[in-house]
Amino acid sequence: MLPFKKILCPTDFSEPAFVALKRAEELARHFAAELIVAHVIPPLPGPHLFPDPQASFNFDVPLYQQELAIKAEQMLKDLVSHHKVATRNLVTTGEAAPEILRIAHQEHADLIVIASHGLTGWRRLVHGSVAEKVVRQATCPVLSIMAPPEAEQ
Repeated sequence: MLPFKKILCPTDFSEPAFVALKRAEELARHFAAELIVAHVIPPLPGPHLFPDPQASFNFDVPLYQQELAIKAEQMLKDLVSHHKVATRNLVTTGEAAPEILRIAHQEHADLIVIASHGLTGWRRLVHGSVAEKVVRQATCPVLSIMAPPEAEQ
């Protein structure tokens, strides 16, 4: 477990995720570890979920997903461009928690640093908690970073 050699930090580009990334970078610097910054693009509904296949609009789902991936890759590149640690970026598509767990397993991550948005009540019930799912199911240690209240706005 210690010292950490690979640290995975998933991001959704929110303020709490930026706080978690700062902590992950500090840990990577301290342990001279590789920092893997990942973004998971949520899946889009398939054509079978659109009401009328004969509709007059033409929406290219694969092209849209490709454009989302290109944009996410650029955002990750900009996000980590100033970091002074070995950083690698990953962009995948799928449900966030299972994808984060898959990446951690595939990359042999020693630690996952993830933001907890602190949702409570109906918001937690509706949205669920990616961080909670990762904490419960990960096979490596998980550091859950609770962002300060000002980062939530």
